[in-house]
Amino acid sequence: MTLKIPRYDINREPFMTEIPDFNRESKLLQTERAHKARIIAAIPLTKEETLFRIQIVDPKSRELFSFLPGQFVMVEVPGCGEVAISISGSNSNNEYIELCIRKVGKVTSMIHRLKAGTMVGIRGPFGTNFPMREMNGANVLLIAGGLGIVPLRSSIFWVNEHRQDYKDVTILYGARNPDLLLFDYQYEEWRKVYGLEMLTIVEEPNDSWDGPVGLITQLFDQMPIDPDDTFAVVCGPPVMFKFVCGRLSEMGIPRQRMFVSLERRMHCGMGKCCRCNVGSTFTCLDGPVFDYWTVMNLQEAI
Repeated sequence: MTLKIPRYDINREPFMTEIPDFNRESKLLQTERAHKARIIAAIPLTKEETLFRIQIVDPKSRELFSFLPGQFVMVEVPGCGEVAISISGSNSNNEYIELCIRKVGKVTSMIHRLKAGTMVGIRGPFGTNFPMREMNGANVLLIAGGLGIVPLRSSIFWVNEHRQDYKDVTILYGARNPDLLLFDYQYEEWRKVYGLEMLTIVEEPNDSWDGPVGLITQLFDQMPIDPDDTFAVVCGPPVMFKFVCGRLSEMGIPRQRMFVSLERRMHCGMGKCCRCNVGSTFTCLDGPVFDYWTVMNLQEAI
């Protein structure tokens, strides 16, 4: 028996007039698309942290990419995996994205081996943000412990670029030792050019350190705070929140005007892997930024 294959009459019935959407591009959310990006600079900051400047290749996508302080992206190394990283640059910079990455696992260790010119994938931005506009007309405390200065840095850029919108802005930054203080080359610029107050403290001083020694909460003794006209942004290890936010609460700042980031819980960015959930809350979707009153009611959040 001869198998007859039906033929299409192209003059009568159009065939394949539209290209099939094999990759579901028309249905993908913006955050599900991976931007092809290139590392244009890798700047070592410490033995474990490197500041990467990453540029989205497509000029149109690069121009349209935008984020707010506190958000994060997923960085993909093809064949290795992807990891959630907080954005630490200025959201007014459309040329490249700044990501400070600590070498702690398989993917981040691989990223640290990459050099300028290497291609990676970028998805995002994801998550909630620090409500910087809500703080207009008030005093702002920006408080960071250790690697917490990374997500906080985007807020520092924000207040620098909108300095006229805020009253007194104070940065409090603590680290284990002086060698672990990140972005120290910018401190004088923040102080002298933008008029920000900045206080640093370390737990383990070296011979060259002449600043205060101890826990970051000790810095509150050096500054007056108007609790009725002050907002606080706190980034760092979750254990730090209890002490810092507890001290701020004692000083009269409402918990609803303190904002913390649970960025260390980020994984897939879309709430699909369930590794970021705290109870019924998915910090990838509902966070990573929360007011402290909400965090206090999230069991095991900190």
